[in-house]
Amino acid sequence: MVAHVVVIGAGVYGAAVAASLTRGGARVTVVDAGAPAGGTSGATFSWTNSCGKQPRSYHDFSVTGMEAHRRLAADVPHSDWYHENGNLEWAATDADREALSRKVAGVLAYGYEARWLDRAEARELEPDLDPAALPDDGIAYFPREGWVEPTRLVAHLLAVAGAAGAEVVRDDAVTGLEVTGGGVRAVRLASGRRLTTDAVVDCAGPQAARIAALAGLALPMRNTRGVLVYTSPVAVAVGRVVHAPHVHLRPDGGGRLLLHTPEADEAAHVSDTGEVTVDQAAVDVVVEAGRALYPGARAATVESVRVGERPIPADGLPVLGRVAALPNFHFAVSHSGATLSLHAGGLVAAEVLGEDRGDALAPFRFERTTVH
Repeated sequence: MVAHVVVIGAGVYGAAVAASLTRGGARVTVVDAGAPAGGTSGATFSWTNSCGKQPRSYHDFSVTGMEAHRRLAADVPHSDWYHENGNLEWAATDADREALSRKVAGVLAYGYEARWLDRAEARELEPDLDPAALPDDGIAYFPREGWVEPTRLVAHLLAVAGAAGAEVVRDDAVTGLEVTGGGVRAVRLASGRRLTTDAVVDCAGPQAARIAALAGLALPMRNTRGVLVYTSPVAVAVGRVVHAPHVHLRPDGGGRLLLHTPEADEAAHVSDTGEVTVDQAAVDVVVEAGRALYPGARAATVESVRVGERPIPADGLPVLGRVAALPNFHFAVSHSGATLSLHAGGLVAAEVLGEDRGDALAPFRFERTTVH
C-alpha cells in the first residue's frame, strides 16, 4: 500500500479523496493554493442530479453519486448540508418545452424518478411561487434531486481526514512535480517546501490541466465561468431547486436565496491583472427575475456576487483514476463535482490504495482524452 499521498486541491473532490484515503490507512497531505473550498467549491450552484446526462454510463454514475450523499447524510448526525428536496423545471417556448419533454422521457426510460405537475400541484410544493409565473401544466418535478452546501461538506470531510492524521496545507500553490523513474517522487510548493510522495491525486478543479502539465500530461479542458448572486435573508418560502425560464434559484441557508442565469455568466469579465468583475446590469436582471417568480422576495438585496470557474474536461465527462503512463498520478476532475465527489472520490482513493476499480472507472479514464 502507498505510504504517503499528496492530494492537490481542497475542494469537494480533494476533501472526499483525502477522507477516503485516510480511512484506508494512508498518510495524506492536502495542498491548496488558497483556502479549503475557496475556489470552485465555494462558488457553485451545487445541484445534485443526473437529469439528462449522457451517455448512460455518466447518468448511472451520477445516480450512484446521489446515493452516496444519501448514505453519508444517514450515517453522520447533523449532516444538514445535504438537501434532497427536489427540483422543479418548466419552459416558456415550444422548442424548450419539447426539449424538456424529451429529457423527462429519457430519464423515465432509465428508471429515474420524474413526474409532470400542473400549476396547483407545483404551488403545493412551493406556495410562495407567483401563480402567474407558472404554466397551467407541463411542470417537470424530479423529487430525488436537491443541492449540497459544499463548504460545510468540505469541512466535514477534511475533519474526518484530519482526525486520521492528514495535514492540510493552505495558501501554498504547487509549483512543480518531480518525475523520475516513471513516477512522481515529490511535489514542490511556492513556499519552498518539498513533499516526497508515493502518489499524487490531481483534484485541482479548473487548475487541473496546469497540474497535469507539471507531470508532462496534456489534459484538454474547456472551463467556463458561472456567476452566482446571493441575496440577503428574506422571509419567503423556497424549499427546493427551481429552474424557471428566466432564472434558476435555490435556498442557501439562513433565509438567503442563490440565483443564477446562463445569460449572467456572459457578464463576467477578467482584466489583464486577473481581476474578475460582473456587469451590474446583468446582476439586476437576475434579481428582478427572482423577485418576479417569488413576489415575497421583493425585499431581498444582493449580499454578494461570486464568480466560479467550472472545471469541464473537453468532452464534458469526468476524468478519473490512474494514468497508465504515470501510474502513481491520478485524476479526480469533473463538472458536477457536487454530485459526483463522494462516489468518484472514493473510487479514486481505492485505486490509489491498490484496489481494482477498473470497471467503475473505465468510461472516465484520462487516456480517452489523448485519442483523436
